[in-house]
Amino acid sequence: MKKIVVIGCPGAGKSTFARRLKEMTGLPLYYLDQIWHKADRTTVSKEEFDAKLREIIQQDSWIIDGNYLRTMECRLDACDTVFFLDYPLEICLEGAKARIGTVREDMPWVETEFDEEFRQWILDFPKDQIPVIYELLKKYETEKEIIVFKSRDEAEKFAYI
Repeated sequence: MKKIVVIGCPGAGKSTFARRLKEMTGLPLYYLDQIWHKADRTTVSKEEFDAKLREIIQQDSWIIDGNYLRTMECRLDACDTVFFLDYPLEICLEGAKARIGTVREDMPWVETEFDEEFRQWILDFPKDQIPVIYELLKKYETEKEIIVFKSRDEAEKFAYI
């Protein structure tokens, strides 16, 4: 495990899990949300995002936290290990609600409300994103270590071994 991708629905706890992996491995951790979003709630250009991502991927070791389906395949191609937190929708909604008002190192601002557009993104994630993610993972199943957790308990047991 030298190049790790952590993916899953918003609110699943990807960043918390990625921080635990960082503690376990000592690998550098990169949050895609920190690369994409600016503190003023605007975003960088796709070109700037892609250039930064290429820079990270070229390093000898890393943990990359985030989905960003548009660039997922290049991360999957470059990694040796994937952790997919595929939790029930209710868990992800609760997780997203619970972090409102919390300062987080994975985001450049503090969320002050459960934005309706973001809530809808989470609601649509099982239908719009999960099938695509599983299809991508299937492409790499023989050459990458792919670990799918279906509950927080499974992920916590792994991260504390």
